[in-house]
Amino acid sequence: MVSEALVNDVVPTSSSSSWILTSGASGRISALFSLRLLRILLMLINAAVMLLLLPFRGRRLVSVVEKPRKDERQHDCLRKLAAVRLPATIVPWKSSMSVSSKSCGGVSSAAMAVQAAADQAAAARRAMAIRRVTEDSDRSSLREYSLMDTKRGDTIFTQSWTPVSAKIRGLVLLLHGLNEHSSRYNDFAKQLNANGFKVYGMDWVGHGGSDGLHAYVHSLDEAVSDMKVLLEKILNENPGLPCFCFGHSTGAAIVLKALLDPKVESRVSGAVLTSPAVGVQPSHPILLVLAPIVSFLLPTYQFNSAYKKGLPVCRDPDALISKYSDPLVCTGSLRVRTGHEIVRITTYLQQNLRKLRVPFLVLHGAADTVTDPEASQKLYEEASSTDKTIKLYEGLLHDLLFEPERDAITQDIIQWLNSRI
Repeated sequence: MVSEALVNDVVPTSSSSSWILTSGASGRISALFSLRLLRILLMLINAAVMLLLLPFRGRRLVSVVEKPRKDERQHDCLRKLAAVRLPATIVPWKSSMSVSSKSCGGVSSAAMAVQAAADQAAAARRAMAIRRVTEDSDRSSLREYSLMDTKRGDTIFTQSWTPVSAKIRGLVLLLHGLNEHSSRYNDFAKQLNANGFKVYGMDWVGHGGSDGLHAYVHSLDEAVSDMKVLLEKILNENPGLPCFCFGHSTGAAIVLKALLDPKVESRVSGAVLTSPAVGVQPSHPILLVLAPIVSFLLPTYQFNSAYKKGLPVCRDPDALISKYSDPLVCTGSLRVRTGHEIVRITTYLQQNLRKLRVPFLVLHGAADTVTDPEASQKLYEEASSTDKTIKLYEGLLHDLLFEPERDAITQDIIQWLNSRI
């Protein structure tokens, strides 16, 4: 087994002085609040309120002929930046920084430096993701990559696996889970290839070879939108072939929200969901109140990830080492906004499970401590789909396709897909 020290190094554990935002890649949200952190949060909220009130305080009158001095103009610009915060859904992260730079000269140089560092890191991740594709010498599958530009100005890394000898009978669009990337499913994709399925994978924003601060997700709706664009592209390139979606953990939540769109529902033949992030269980009601505020004030701030001590995501020690030594896998603490987005999308899904009509197969490890198996059971019971199947694996954990029983699980998936072509 992987030593406890290794697990603790790659999966931060809780402490008495930290707020634990999630219990893993994407599922139950559990948090611990210390009095010290609560005081800090209250101070931040108070400071934000004071900044927002600044424009309404008395101002020094300036005569028509008197012009403010340079230092006063700079101070006024700083005050406006602090007092006026536009939601990033209106002003994207990159463009909002450029606006700040134009408005206040060198004031935002620190923010620009942070952006430059994030862009440089994303470029390095993309180069690594591309190299993994181009250096794959497996002759049974043709592996290719493509870069997809979004309306937001982001570049999304996508890849495909095409069977060389088997006839293509169907398509699978694959979405990975939080903190990982599509290349982790290389073996799974090639097993699908051997059974006549062409596979497409997408690294959603902030992950793998795609743009964005590593593992930071400002809005999971962006990932849903990107998935829809890629799905349209796949269907146009492969007319007449049935298309299925596969999603793991938070990737499954993205798939589910996309499938609730009638336009997507009508074009997809079914979905396979492993350990889906469907239900969220805050450990304290105050989380639901503070999460939107903190994610607004400190969106990229990192809280200690709440993997419980000694509880890995799978029972294969080699798979654990491979995952957490992979530089394209984020092993840092969860960012506040990302955690809030997980709460948001799972809350939405909980309220709309009955609207799901697409055929689906949901698989979950009964011993999963990251996402809730009971939430998968609720999905199965409440969905309106007439063709739905659930399978719970006793004793198995979160990353089902990396468990020792992965071959049997893969065969369960392939059998389900084959029976629906």
